[in-house]
Amino acid sequence: MSFIDATAINVALPIMQRDLHAGAVPLQWVVEGYTLFLSALILLGGALGDRYGRRRMYMIGIAVFAVASLACALAPSIEIVDAARALQGIGGALAVPESLALLSATFTGEARGRAIGTWSGFASITSALGPLLGGFLAQHASWRWVFLINLPLAVAVLLICWKAVPESSDPAAPRRPDVAGALLATGGLGALTVALIRAQSGPFDPSLWWLFVAAAAALAAFVVVERREPAPMIPLQVFRSRAFSGANLYTLFVYMALGGSLYFIPYLLINAQGYQPTAAGAALLPFIILNFSLARWSGGLVARIGARTPLIVGALLVAAGFAAFARPGLGGSYWTTYFPAAILLGLGASCFIAPLTTTVFDAAPSDASGVASGINNAVARTAGLLAVAAFGIVVWRIFPIVTAASRPWPATSPIEKPSVSSSKASASYQSPPTVRSYVPAT
Repeated sequence: MSFIDATAINVALPIMQRDLHAGAVPLQWVVEGYTLFLSALILLGGALGDRYGRRRMYMIGIAVFAVASLACALAPSIEIVDAARALQGIGGALAVPESLALLSATFTGEARGRAIGTWSGFASITSALGPLLGGFLAQHASWRWVFLINLPLAVAVLLICWKAVPESSDPAAPRRPDVAGALLATGGLGALTVALIRAQSGPFDPSLWWLFVAAAAALAAFVVVERREPAPMIPLQVFRSRAFSGANLYTLFVYMALGGSLYFIPYLLINAQGYQPTAAGAALLPFIILNFSLARWSGGLVARIGARTPLIVGALLVAAGFAAFARPGLGGSYWTTYFPAAILLGLGASCFIAPLTTTVFDAAPSDASGVASGINNAVARTAGLLAVAAFGIVVWRIFPIVTAASRPWPATSPIEKPSVSSSKASASYQSPPTVRSYVPAT
């Protein structure tokens, strides 16, 4: 459910924008609201499972995710979708860490390795299917079905948990979870995200400085609380390792590039290039397939030559991939425009993902491997959260400047075009006439 939603929703966003007549900023919160609560609370979710029961917290998370999915599907406005997506993020923060914790607690030895490998395989498969499924549903049914498909999945998961999954907890877990740290992290990241998104439109408002100050104050207080908390959400001592700190800094930058840029690609393909949503969802399949199929090879590469070279080569290949995405103009065959870029992106990601994970585990003490993995996961999700908001400042401000000389209408989204049926679009997918009300045709 969580992996499908994470990848399917990006392809459905341009259709959702037209259906709900949404502006650029509220539309960003469809992604940002979910990512904010997931990234800020995912470590707290793991701690709650250790204390109160992993199966119990997992089932609560799945139930919350399902209720929020139904609210998204039935939402009459983009504001309701935003609120429901935030609730989805809370459900995901409870369910995602408990899924691996349940496997680790239920299986031992070689069986545990096979179980976690199966989990990783299904995560990759659903990530690959997400864009295709999101594009197909948005094109042939409605974007609302991207959320409705979660309901039968949630019912099946809850029944399986109730009948077949044993409860487990950690007797040594702290009696009091780090709620203060979770609230400060959520408040600080939330204030920073709001400030970045508000900075996207119009001249810079001096009042935004107060949001930046509030974000800095909350995040500084978070560090103070984590130092004094007997059972902190993020034990700061693990950052004394230069390798661990460097690996997480690498994670922050590379996942900002991936999360921030990939958010805008469906807009480019659908609104500017005239791709059908299903085709737009399939455009990044080479990236996902290469990442999945080469992961085992990349992991073995670390044992032979170390992690540094794959990390450097991977980052350079990803940079080349994004440069290739910037090269095509309007029109042209997918195979000569975006396919090479997706290949470079997939090769780069497959080079760095396994070495990065290995570096994080090797740099942390053996008794803190779970915490180290959780921190790195939270950093990756936070990177995407901040990148979408920060890159939006560039996109929303530069796009009207670039297009002003050639377009006699005001641009309201990064790659908006007049509501004229594209020759590449099928008759089953047309822009609704209401688009003309905010993007005047020539």
